[in-house]
Amino acid sequence: QFSLFRFIVKRPFSTSHSSVDSKEIKKFQLLAHKWWDEEGEYAALHSMNDIRVPFIRDTLLSMSSNYHLGNPLSGFKILDVGCGGGLLSEPLARLGASVTGIDPVEDNIRAADRHKSFDPVLAKRIQYKSSSLEEIVEESMETFDVIVASEVVEHVADLEMFIKCCSQVLKPEGSLFITTINRTQLSYVLGIVVAEKIMGIVPEGTHEWEKFVPPEELEHVLESSGFSVKTVTGMLYNPLSGSWSWMESTSLNYAVHAVKSGARAQPHATDTAPETDIQQRSATAGTA
Repeated sequence: QFSLFRFIVKRPFSTSHSSVDSKEIKKFQLLAHKWWDEEGEYAALHSMNDIRVPFIRDTLLSMSSNYHLGNPLSGFKILDVGCGGGLLSEPLARLGASVTGIDPVEDNIRAADRHKSFDPVLAKRIQYKSSSLEEIVEESMETFDVIVASEVVEHVADLEMFIKCCSQVLKPEGSLFITTINRTQLSYVLGIVVAEKIMGIVPEGTHEWEKFVPPEELEHVLESSGFSVKTVTGMLYNPLSGSWSWMESTSLNYAVHAVKSGARAQPHATDTAPETDIQQRSATAGTA
């Protein structure tokens, strides 16, 4: 629930027109220097890596016949949409992936570039670019094996167009990973009132409850855009321990894995990725 920016999609495949809300840019420019403070405003995003990185890794490995000891994601070309300061890009690159991180906030990209420069391996495996998703569509058609959009879709103005743009830059049989927040009474109380106004887990004003995305809506948009939804699982943040865990209910945060059309039948992530303890999607989950 700590997304970084809002896409305002007007001309989806234009590369000459900025589609990003200037208010969002200003909001996150103020926090750009705090990305790598593990006890600061982005502490919950740091700890989310403990479950979202294994979720991505294990799901991809369950679908791949190739395994590189020490670099299990070697050969995967990943696009991290809304990469911020690189909190998710870096661990994926350490697993061997070639990562492109995009974010419309230039200060975020500068922070990400600065941090990766301290590690020669990361410097070679990660490329950052100050850009919105639709601005790279024309130059990146069917380029990526994997797209991650973690804590982003609840900030997009046009969800259908965002997902279509993901499809455009993803290879056939490619994987899309999304983490986001459900639109429920519980998510308003915990995600807005408690997290922002009372506990200050995230800066006040980060989220608009009306823009939270129910999993049923996200699944419908994905499937109508040529994706096959493989997994939907709930996520729970414990502010006292500062840790995340998987749960069956999707009434708060949740994660999705979908595969672009053209994919062969894939094994369920739960069959081969026990570490993540992923619960398969339920039609009734998350109706708080």
